[in-house]
Amino acid sequence: MADATTAGRAHAPSGPFRHFMTSATPGQLALALAITVFLALFLIIPVGTVIYVAFTEKGTGTFTLVNFVDFARTDLFIRSFWNSVYVSAMSVVLASIFALPLAYITTRFDFRGAMLIQTLGFLPLIMPPFVGAVAMLLLFGRNGTVNLLLNDWFGFRIPFMEGLNGVIFVQAVHYFPFILINLSAALRNIDRAMEEAAQNLGCSGFRLFRRIVFPLAMPGYIAGASLVFVKVFDDLATPLLLNVKDMLAPQAYLRVTSIGIADPMGYVISVVLIVMSILAMWVSARAMRGKDYATVQRGGGGLARRQMRPWESVAAYAAVFLILLLVLAPHIGLLLLSFATIWSFSPLPDGFTLAHYGRVFGESFVYVKNTLIYASLAGLIDVVLGTAIAYLVLRTKLIGRQWLDWAATAALAIPGVVLGIGYLRTFYGVQLPDGTPLATLWIVIVLALAIRRLPYALRACYAALQQISVSLEEAAENLGATKVRTVRRIVLPLMAGGILAGFVTSFATAAVELSATLMLVQSNADAPLAYGLYVFMQSAAGRGPGAALGVIAVLLVALCTFASHLIIEKSQKAKGAGH
Repeated sequence: MADATTAGRAHAPSGPFRHFMTSATPGQLALALAITVFLALFLIIPVGTVIYVAFTEKGTGTFTLVNFVDFARTDLFIRSFWNSVYVSAMSVVLASIFALPLAYITTRFDFRGAMLIQTLGFLPLIMPPFVGAVAMLLLFGRNGTVNLLLNDWFGFRIPFMEGLNGVIFVQAVHYFPFILINLSAALRNIDRAMEEAAQNLGCSGFRLFRRIVFPLAMPGYIAGASLVFVKVFDDLATPLLLNVKDMLAPQAYLRVTSIGIADPMGYVISVVLIVMSILAMWVSARAMRGKDYATVQRGGGGLARRQMRPWESVAAYAAVFLILLLVLAPHIGLLLLSFATIWSFSPLPDGFTLAHYGRVFGESFVYVKNTLIYASLAGLIDVVLGTAIAYLVLRTKLIGRQWLDWAATAALAIPGVVLGIGYLRTFYGVQLPDGTPLATLWIVIVLALAIRRLPYALRACYAALQQISVSLEEAAENLGATKVRTVRRIVLPLMAGGILAGFVTSFATAAVELSATLMLVQSNADAPLAYGLYVFMQSAAGRGPGAALGVIAVLLVALCTFASHLIIEKSQKAKGAGH
């Protein structure tokens, strides 16, 4: 008996391997392996290929830094780098000027219409920035509405849209909601006791805001500001549409499309883009380290709202109206352009027509159809992967499960143009039996969209699963249900709200993604809506139909966003009723 026991122990796995074997079922191991292979094939290998090419000598494949030395010695690339840094930083400054008053007024005062203002402030995000750029040119360009009126009335023009100014203006208008949303949430969570203590010591007005309120809301502000910086730094289409080519993302695109995928400079620029994205996120996290922003009471209580004096109300409403008019200008301009017969060298269109919409529905509806297919498939892939990763991380003891979460979330730091270049380099040499390169198939566009939007769906699924008590699953298993049946009958139905919200978020953002798809579209028949928009907006004759297509894109994303809010609200009400 002793010998048998000893023999059994001798053959039993020990140490970490034993823990690994006993903490995961074969099904969980297979699922983790499948996800790892997917992420490796469509995220890690393409991005790794870009980095590998940047650090190797062309032809020999030996390690070298000569490509980076060439980058540093080329005036165009250095100028493009500093232009990108300058545009990103100034976009954060201008976006802050838009967001700060809206966030503070709507959270600090009893302000009628605060909810409407927050909602309208979110609208710029549902329009692709490069589409807004065309509308902004018509309104604020050298011969746009505002400058024509200024010239007629006062005899001068303001260079709103000249060179880098135009990129900064468009990007700030488009991305300022990131700061607005995060800063508003932070202001609502400030402990009002902090504010009251400062007031008791004689601090009030702007000094109170500068010394107490804004510093306490700093985590929200920095979270939003870092997002704006990264998004602007990586944006490809807006500078190209405004004919600003001396920035990094356009240079990466132009090197690959004009010289070819063998040119190392496109890959070097891609590595710089990745490093800057990661650096911006690291700096934002570092800025918050070692500082305590915790509130004393649960939920913080929020800032004490106060009534405004009559003159304050007038000033606040005037400021809010002007800011909203400015940030919603692209939507107004796009709508006017979609109905305009001719709009050139005049404050408003010369006439109005429905012909542009007729052309879109008659000739270019293939863009809308492709987008519905691509974004739906990408959203489906994302929620399947998001649900699976969330389940493995939260419900299993699988070793290394956290790496799946980190790898999937890492897609946030990868610019779209980098992913597109990585896919071209990795999959163009892989050929199907008929000789067609894998990179030219439309399914590669779907995979790129899925990888780009996976972090959004993952966070939604993760949050949904966190709210489900493990005891419900344990009860089902105690009654004889298998793991698979428990997941299918208990977990997935309870996660439905989060899964749907994740799908809608992924779908809506994938529908207007251009940076990755611009690199991968090989024929007009396979092109999605964002690509069609970009092609139309390249010429003056195509801008009317392009605007009509843009209005359709905005409506599509707006409906998805509205549906997402309804789903989340319904899910929360159902959970509240259940409790």
